[in-house]
Amino acid sequence: MAVVEVRQGNSPVILGFPHTGTDVPAAIWDRLNDNGRILADTDWHIHQLYDGLLPEVTVVRATFHRYVIDANRDPEGVSLYPGQNTTGLIPETDFDGKPIWKDGEAPTEADIAERLRSFHAPYHAALAAEIERVKAIHGVVVLYDCHSIRSRIPFLFEGKLPDLNIGTDMGKTCAPDIEKATAAIAAAAEGYSSILNGRFKGGWTTRHYGRPETGVHAIQMELAQSTHLAAEEPPFALDATRSALLRKPLGAILNRIETIAFDLKTLTGSEA
Repeated sequence: MAVVEVRQGNSPVILGFPHTGTDVPAAIWDRLNDNGRILADTDWHIHQLYDGLLPEVTVVRATFHRYVIDANRDPEGVSLYPGQNTTGLIPETDFDGKPIWKDGEAPTEADIAERLRSFHAPYHAALAAEIERVKAIHGVVVLYDCHSIRSRIPFLFEGKLPDLNIGTDMGKTCAPDIEKATAAIAAAAEGYSSILNGRFKGGWTTRHYGRPETGVHAIQMELAQSTHLAAEEPPFALDATRSALLRKPLGAILNRIETIAFDLKTLTGSEA
């Protein structure tokens, strides 16, 4: 199977989808327990949610599930949120803290090394290549990293998560105008709650690639799944009405980010 899908466009914006994949090789599937095989911690359907919102956007999507290996974790295994509950490079539990592997079948160091080579590295090689390609066209690129998560997960956070969770590592990963515009549109979106750099401040992808001083900007959007799923439980079906409503602020955000990127291109004197 292809571990990454790439759809190239000519916009200065790139959409990254590290967690929508549900492919699990048979040898790994056989080691998952019944709980793990639910694949509950998928970013369900958000590649469909964003589809068509921005003409000419580039899309980079991992097809493998995060239980194979998490494409949004530091390959060295360093925690994104020291001192807080989270899941690692290859999760041992789901987001509720429940085991996902059969007894004695948890991934070994050799498994981690092999999956880094076969899954994690190819995804990031593709993403890095698209960042370089788009930057060569525009002199600037904005990586918008797309995520979703259940709105209530006591193991990870208290209470109910806001609907739109924007992460920029406290403003480090993108130009202030990108952060400000995204937060403003989210805050003004009727019927939705939002927060900037709350529980989710941007994952490893956002923090790794976001280098505004080099013309590479990154921002993460973590959506509460209650905004677009019929229910946050199996079969995790997409709700057409909720999705259609959510696409409006998401489309506004992407179009505004693209406009800002073109403005940044002009300010830096870059030429296509």
